[in-house]
Amino acid sequence: MTAFAGTSVSSVSRQDRVTNAIAMASRRTGVDFGYLLGQAKIESSLNPTAKAATSSATGLYQFIDQSWLAVVNDHGSEYGLGWAADAIQRGQNGRYYVSDPDLRQQIMDLRKHPETASVMAAEHAADNKNYLEQKLGREAEPADLYLAHFLGVGGASKFLAANDRAPNATAASLFPAAARANRSIFYDRQGNPRSFADIRENFANKLERGAASVTGKAVPMQADWSLPAGSKTVQPSDYVRIETERLAQSTGIDTMKPQPDTARLAYLMLATFGR
Repeated sequence: MTAFAGTSVSSVSRQDRVTNAIAMASRRTGVDFGYLLGQAKIESSLNPTAKAATSSATGLYQFIDQSWLAVVNDHGSEYGLGWAADAIQRGQNGRYYVSDPDLRQQIMDLRKHPETASVMAAEHAADNKNYLEQKLGREAEPADLYLAHFLGVGGASKFLAANDRAPNATAASLFPAAARANRSIFYDRQGNPRSFADIRENFANKLERGAASVTGKAVPMQADWSLPAGSKTVQPSDYVRIETERLAQSTGIDTMKPQPDTARLAYLMLATFGR
């Protein structure tokens, strides 16, 4: 019997599941928990099914289609998602694609699965961290990782190198296109251009506020995080049972019989938890 044996649909909130998924992803990859939690709060307000109105961005971490296919291609097989990684191909133009439209949709839908989305976001952040540290010759901090998310890892490397040389210089002059598209990031309310240091500090503060709004207290970045204090480890069978109960309540399905929805959920849980 697991620690969640007495758990029901009503007693497990979406936020509890998301926070637990992020903490597990942090443990498994070594990526800072506070960063991953803050990023998810900024990107989706911890809504696993969030969908952007103006792009393909979906899920906790608002992965666009190409970014999601890339990270699953690179890391899916490490988490029991070899079936997905094997289906992803890369064309001569560098774009990722899946030939089978039904299979492609299944892979895209994984963005809405908190455990999968969290661990893929953590692996993506770890890749960016390694790249930045090689380029900069120093440790990449959470704000640096968010810059990689915002500008792309190449753009972040360029930004941070300039910041290390001249932190008080104006950032908009080096990133005119990004500045035009994101005026509130590159300019203050009076229209004055922000410096590299100002933008980086604002990102750091935004991440910390996002994490604190979830936990109710400041979350130290760069901490040695395991699971949040007092939390219980959720097992794959717990979510399968909870989902079965939910289906029974909402549709009247006989929960004693195997159902496609719960079978698929069980597979996803086993894939992302069992490494």
